[in-house]
Amino acid sequence: MSLKKQFNAKKHECKVTFTLDENIADSSNRVNLVGDFNNWNIESIPMERLKSGDYSVSINLEKGKEYQFKYLVEGLGWLNEKEADKHVVNLFQTENSVVIL
Repeated sequence: MSLKKQFNAKKHECKVTFTLDENIADSSNRVNLVGDFNNWNIESIPMERLKSGDYSVSINLEKGKEYQFKYLVEGLGWLNEKEADKHVVNLFQTENSVVIL
């Protein structure tokens, strides 16, 4: 699991790459990135399976904000990002990962 941030000096945005290790999702055929940046839509941001077996996706997000998110892994359910900037309790009394830009 990892987060990679690439800030754009000319724009008020940051390219964030979310990666889920193959060891975690190896039996899954589908992983989606879900968060408040896409209104928690479970299908709008599918992650691509790389040759390494990892799943990854990059999205542009506005700088100066915090975004809550989770991975939805087919067969495993909801997973948090261990390397997130922080974790917060959600209204279901579980945790969400947070990326701070």
